[in-house]
Amino acid sequence: MKNDAHIHVSRLGSVQQRFNIAVVTETYPPDINGVAHTLSKIVEGLQARGHDLWLVRPKQQAQHTAVNSENFQELLVKGLPIPFYNELRMGLPAKRELNRLWAKHRPDIVHIATEGPLGWSALQVARKLKLPVSTDFRTNFHAYSQHYGIGWLSGAIRTYLKKFHNRADITMVPTAMLQQELMAKGFQRVEVVPRGVDTSQFSPAHRQSVLRQSWGVEAMDPVLLYVGRLAAEKNLGLVVQAYLKAKQQNPRVRLVLVGDGPLRESLQQQHADIIFAGYRSGADLAAHYASADVFVFASLTETFGNVTLEAMASGLAVVAFKHAAAGQWINHGENGMCVDTESPDNFIQAVCTLVKEPSLQARLAQEALQTAKTLDWPGVVERTEAMFRQVMTGSYQQESLALEMSLQRST
Repeated sequence: MKNDAHIHVSRLGSVQQRFNIAVVTETYPPDINGVAHTLSKIVEGLQARGHDLWLVRPKQQAQHTAVNSENFQELLVKGLPIPFYNELRMGLPAKRELNRLWAKHRPDIVHIATEGPLGWSALQVARKLKLPVSTDFRTNFHAYSQHYGIGWLSGAIRTYLKKFHNRADITMVPTAMLQQELMAKGFQRVEVVPRGVDTSQFSPAHRQSVLRQSWGVEAMDPVLLYVGRLAAEKNLGLVVQAYLKAKQQNPRVRLVLVGDGPLRESLQQQHADIIFAGYRSGADLAAHYASADVFVFASLTETFGNVTLEAMASGLAVVAFKHAAAGQWINHGENGMCVDTESPDNFIQAVCTLVKEPSLQARLAQEALQTAKTLDWPGVVERTEAMFRQVMTGSYQQESLALEMSLQRST
């Protein structure tokens, strides 16, 4: 690959710049999590727009080999299991490998998606080589620490994250709410790049009566659904409380948990009537979404929460807190139930209301579907590409400096 961006004629016939983009991440498919899923959509979208991608990530399994194709190549580095999250591995520092790679194939921009040791080493090498750098703020590690007995580290983790992202030219976040929160804490150059949802993959059309029958429910029985990791940071205790309360008013209601994690064993022991579906993916996951009725998501540690959009696209009424994706896209009582983060009782009441009022549930589900249809991935990829272009040309830094000077004059 050449150092200079070159001209590429797209499939649509328009002329655009073709970039050499290095993407550094601790997680990528076949990993099952929101970061891996979202990043793969961005990478695939950038490829489709004609850009050349180098993906740097840890090798998740010994048998994994690097993928190399016409405009997509991988560098696999060493990794270790992530504490409290053994399903994934964090990449170890890889300065030597990255220096060698980027000296030979100098990228136009380095995009760092995760803030682990691999990401930190990539940031150091990119700054040394004077490469433009963008980052994603994707996981609230400082918030997670409260749930694993290391809350005393949350301040140090937040300080590290601020230092990490402030060394980049730009940090992308999925919601305006998160942008405001980070900027209030001293994060600089934070821009909103929303997330998308594939409405062909996630759709009410994938509802399966056979699957519902396997859950032991009939056509009119309400099914509550949670999709995600079964872990303390997801606030699953409140989901279970809401289910038990709803069951008091309608004994036919069922709760389906899709996913796995450290809480699964204890939950199964305590609640034999809950349906544990384990990890699901692809068409199987889409069918699980569409075959439920109400999506219950009580997490307060998400930076976004792709599952919220997937549930909306699947035609479910969503109950969530006014946080992350729900806070961005759900208007309470219009296309879902979005309650204040300090009101767990209201969360429970919202679930019970939808179980009790199927007509309201159906209306909110239909409006949620219409909202999801406006959030397509091509638009998200275009926004990401535009951010890259601004960083590479220096126009973003010029705009930021002008804004900062304007604010200083006004004060």
